[in-house]
Amino acid sequence: MTEQRIGIIDIGSNSIRLVVYERTSAGAHRVIDGSKRAARLSEQVAEDGTLPDKIIEELVDMINHFRLICAHHNTGLIRAVATAAIRNSANKDHVLSRIHSETGLQIELISGEEEAGYGFLGMINTMSVTDGFLIDIGGGSTEVSLFKERRLVRAVSFPFGCVSMTRQFAKGGMLPDAQLKELEQFVEQAVDRQPWLKQNPGLPLVGVGGTARSLGKIQQALVKYPFESTHNYPIEGQAADALFELLRKLPIGKRKNIPGLSKDRVDIIVPGIAILRTIFRVTGASNYSICGAGLRDGLFFSTRFPEQPRLEDVIMYSVNNLAALHPEAPLQHTSQVNRIALQLSGLLLAGQPSKEQSLLFADVASTLHRIGASIDYYDYKRHTFYLMINSRLNGLTHRELLVCSLIASYKSKNRMKQMAAPYKALLSDDDLTLICKLGTLLQLAIALDRSETQAIGKLAAEESDGKLHLRAVRANGSLDVERKEVESQAGEFKKLWGLKPVLHEH
Repeated sequence: MTEQRIGIIDIGSNSIRLVVYERTSAGAHRVIDGSKRAARLSEQVAEDGTLPDKIIEELVDMINHFRLICAHHNTGLIRAVATAAIRNSANKDHVLSRIHSETGLQIELISGEEEAGYGFLGMINTMSVTDGFLIDIGGGSTEVSLFKERRLVRAVSFPFGCVSMTRQFAKGGMLPDAQLKELEQFVEQAVDRQPWLKQNPGLPLVGVGGTARSLGKIQQALVKYPFESTHNYPIEGQAADALFELLRKLPIGKRKNIPGLSKDRVDIIVPGIAILRTIFRVTGASNYSICGAGLRDGLFFSTRFPEQPRLEDVIMYSVNNLAALHPEAPLQHTSQVNRIALQLSGLLLAGQPSKEQSLLFADVASTLHRIGASIDYYDYKRHTFYLMINSRLNGLTHRELLVCSLIASYKSKNRMKQMAAPYKALLSDDDLTLICKLGTLLQLAIALDRSETQAIGKLAAEESDGKLHLRAVRANGSLDVERKEVESQAGEFKKLWGLKPVLHEH
């Protein structure tokens, strides 16, 4: 069905992007295509403040190209928005009417506040963060928002971005001390007119958009970070400052060779980070956090779920979406395993300080443990690990995602350690112990529905005399397969939990 596909076109000041989203027959959402073109519209504005006809023609060409890609995908709806470069141009009406007449697309010209709102929605639906500042440094504008209790409180759109600041202060991308000071004073004066920005110190500064993502990628390459995603990646203020000075001192020719920095950002990255650092300092932020989602994601959520675009539970929405992308896993079986795993975890983790987080790990791992079978049933656990690590499971830190993936794919302690080896910098000894314990607990839950017939209707569990007594009420069929499987798991389980599981039938 064509309405199951939505194309989002974002006409930004630095680049123009397309993302095509699909809703699968199982109700999951995923991105099926995307394209990006560097535009630098903020640089192209003429002396009189207009966008020249030549630039409008190039813009029309790009949008028609994106429209064709959408047509190939039978996209039922295309939503196209324009931000600062067109918003601030003296001939914006002419630009929009030409695009409309030559592409057939009605472009939404969104205000700075709307831009901040969509950026916030994209971020809050993909991260488990409650309070903070959000910053989106575009080519021609910078949006800063304050959010508390996961709700947007205030937002401002400043009429400067990394492209316009490069033009004003950093000719050729170089930013000497005197120009850096001028740029910082320029930003500080703009902030002074928004006193609320200085009244909430100690909150994280979440960065969306290309400048923030580039900062994350360069920092990860510099420290040889073992995980590939920049989404939900934290950076300390001092580390960002050191990286900024390193980039600022490098001539453009050498800056091109910095790992993690894309070629089309070589000249605008330093002014971009200069804006970021100044806002960080004046707000009194605690640390940076990089967000891989933003405006386009916010537009998708507001288009797809107009009644309630903000998600209540980011983690479980994301987990259930990933499970629905791999419908080959038998749903009744995984639901049964999930119920049993949570029941046993609740009993065995009672009174432990990290019980809530451990229950979350058990929930995520047991829901997703079979998704690897969509690649191949043989060795599906290894495929499950790969899929979880490489699918953005929103709301989890990189460490939490690793822990959940290792529990979901757990087979034995040695194999788990092999799989964890490349990421050992992110995991503590306590994490490895917990993975083994919850991994064997998941194995026991799988054993209790080994026939995949949901033969156990009701399960009562209790600890006594060194045993974990599992009293099952049969729903149908025999429990012979389950009993044998529990017996084969008993030795490993006892080693880690100090209890021997025994299955009794009622």
